[in-house]
Amino acid sequence: MIGKLDMVVLDAADVTGLAAFYRALAGWPELDTDDDGWITLGTPDGWKVGFQPAPDHRAPAWPGQERPQQAHLDLRVPDLEACTEQAVALGARVLRRNEAWHTLADPAGHPFDLCLSPDVPAVTLDCPDAESLAAFYTAMIGADGARPLLFQQVADYNPPRWPDPDRPQQLHLDIEVADLDAGEAATLALGATRLPGEGRSFRVFADPAGKPFCLVAEPGSPQ
Repeated sequence: MIGKLDMVVLDAADVTGLAAFYRALAGWPELDTDDDGWITLGTPDGWKVGFQPAPDHRAPAWPGQERPQQAHLDLRVPDLEACTEQAVALGARVLRRNEAWHTLADPAGHPFDLCLSPDVPAVTLDCPDAESLAAFYTAMIGADGARPLLFQQVADYNPPRWPDPDRPQQLHLDIEVADLDAGEAATLALGATRLPGEGRSFRVFADPAGKPFCLVAEPGSPQ
């Protein structure tokens, strides 16, 4: 594998409010707030969930593909009705119910699922070809059972067009690598595309389904 999954990042106009929602709903503690306004929470399962300021963020129009969700969080709960009631009290909206999971929208409009499941929390990526995108990320980050990625095939999939606010990414992954130059070369060889945008410790790419993600340098690694 090329790197390890470091963080899942949600875009929001109000990162403070969205981080407070997930902190209250899931009990995730705050790990960091950086100078750019990012807020990072941690989970007991080893995930880091970040919230990125996006002043022009446009919420998904679920369930259609005109302005799609692109990805969503699956959260494990012991009691669907009680946890759904709690989420609504915190500012979520119910979008759909069934016996095994409820789909809600968080205060920024991102859909997420509350699931009656023994599995750990997961991130599900929408895509036109689940098998091929799963193969790409398996080569990128391996198969981490503690932090699984799932892939949902969508027939009329409409990819992001980053950084166009009319075709927002909604959510992206940060993948940590030991060396940015070597990581970029390996990532491009797998079929990723380099996108505009970089800093001293990160570079932006699109996966084969057009979803932006970042390679980020490990602390202390060459940059």
